[in-house]
Amino acid sequence: MSFPKKGKFFPKDNGYTGNGRHEPNNWFAAEIASTLKRSLGDSRAGAKIVASWTGANEKTVKNWFAGRYGPSGEHLVALARHSDEVLGVFLAMAGREELMVAVKLVAAEQAIEELLAAVRRLTVDDETDDSEAPPDAADFTVRQ
Repeated sequence: MSFPKKGKFFPKDNGYTGNGRHEPNNWFAAEIASTLKRSLGDSRAGAKIVASWTGANEKTVKNWFAGRYGPSGEHLVALARHSDEVLGVFLAMAGREELMVAVKLVAAEQAIEELLAAVRRLTVDDETDDSEAPPDAADFTVRQ
């Protein structure tokens, strides 16, 4: 193997592959990798979870975690279906961060509805308990 005529070193910083081609900057794979690591941790269990979500081979998923490759379109859809973090990063990469606000608003509305349902169940339970037995003086001192 001989060195290129223009210098002694192969320029690795700019993506030169050595065969006259330049590799594209793999920012997509790096963003997905950091998001997966942040949300699931950099462990074998995280890779297994993502593999079950997407149906992809576990070795493929490990490459996603390492940032070597990014998921294909159908795998990205499956990831976004199961992970709000991946959905948020995808929308940010697409320049559509405002849509994430709508997703968070829907999640907040659902949480509020669940909380209201729980409060209503508690008040119904308290009313049935109070109607069964009249409170005595000891109950008032403990509750106050």
